Amino acid sequence: MRYPPTNQLHRNCARIKIRHSDFCQIAQINLPKSIRQFAERTDNPPCRTHTPPAMLLAQTAINAASPFHLLEPSPMNDTHKTIHWLGAGLASVPGIRRLIASDYPLRLWETDLAKAQSATRSLKGNFTISQSEPGALAAALMPGDVVVCMLPTAMHLDIAKLCMEKGAHYLSSSYATPEVKALDAIAKSQGLCIVNEVGLDPGIDHMLAHLLMDDYRHSAQFDPANEHDFQSFCGGFPAIANDFKYKFSWSPVGVLLALKSPARAILDSKQVDIAHAWDAIETYGVDLEGGYETFQSYPNRNSLDFMAEYGFTSDWNVQRFVRGTLRLDGWADAWGDIFKTIEMTPAEEQTAMLSSLSERLWADHAYEEGERDRVVMVVELKVMRDGATIWHKSKSIDSYGTARGSAMARLVSIPLSLATEAVFKGELAAGLQTAPHDPSRIRAWLETISEHGDHIHHVDHSMEARYIAAE
Repeated sequence: MRYPPTNQLHRNCARIKIRHSDFCQIAQINLPKSIRQFAERTDNPPCRTHTPPAMLLAQTAINAASPFHLLEPSPMNDTHKTIHWLGAGLASVPGIRRLIASDYPLRLWETDLAKAQSATRSLKGNFTISQSEPGALAAALMPGDVVVCMLPTAMHLDIAKLCMEKGAHYLSSSYATPEVKALDAIAKSQGLCIVNEVGLDPGIDHMLAHLLMDDYRHSAQFDPANEHDFQSFCGGFPAIANDFKYKFSWSPVGVLLALKSPARAILDSKQVDIAHAWDAIETYGVDLEGGYETFQSYPNRNSLDFMAEYGFTSDWNVQRFVRGTLRLDGWADAWGDIFKTIEMTPAEEQTAMLSSLSERLWADHAYEEGERDRVVMVVELKVMRDGATIWHKSKSIDSYGTARGSAMARLVSIPLSLATEAVFKGELAAGLQTAPHDPSRIRAWLETISEHGDHIHHVDHSMEARYIAAE
């Protein structure tokens, strides 16, 4: 069998960007001496985005028209890349444990080492725990590493910039801020991924929206001129409702700030600005797997930012487009005094008021040790023509915490771990991206999420209406 000369191999190596150290993963391949000698050379060109060695050898095989079989090296055994998971808080633990159990090389960074040790208790695998301190992460990062940032939002931009500087990929479950989005061109130029919005909300809600839109687009009823009504809501609350209709897993400050933040949505075909959450609370009924249940909902953030992402372009007739928060029925009454306090406090006193209120709410309404939580999400698209419903489907989740951990933690960190896995394996394109749009990848991720106990409930409301009419 004839193989290309060594100098041709070197040119191939430079073209597909492989570095010498990757060759240590080659195994069980019957190669001629010339190729093995090349693999042992120390002057192979380095790069930040390095391709698995099997790709080089596959290219060699193509050039030589040779039929030898290649075994793809296992990404879990790639000794040249490390997943750096920053933060071992409540919302991180299931994702951390899944990656370690899958034998990915993981380094867990935490200021509270006892918390990190608790998160990894009883696990065996290729992982280490490191103390978070100034400069430590920067010194440890290597080109091709994957960084998962579960630190406070204020730290995200600095971590993302550090990743670009060090040639590392960056992931976060949080919303992509304009400042992080501005790093897209840098990431693409270096072959790096910046992945945001791959948790629960945002994250799974995006995926369910994309599946609904894909289903509708392939239906006989599809027409942008139809009247479209889209709603997406998510909320977390205690599994056994208390009088306050809510409990806190961490500091209440974030929830309080969200209440006083403005929102924007499309209601009755018009763009509407909402000054406070309590100005737009509505009753919302959901057809869950366990039966029909009534909640309360309100818009949050700027829903319009996601219309184009979901496929609602300017030529669509959109009657309603809302992304928002779900709360237990009766929540508005239980929180009435809090709404009044926030609204009546002068601007210069807001910071002190929120701090004091947060401390009181944490003392009175924090989850007890071992208390179960509940997460409900519903994404719904209703389509009408001349006032009559012609297509109406929804996808929902109704998940509960267990003795092993909270539902919120699973639903935030398992999707994040799937995105981390995809980046580690080189399955995602360079640049900034959010939760997957491709239906096949979404279904694969949802299947893994389901294996952890969180199932998607699908309802075709149009079919239900036909059944009722037939009765």
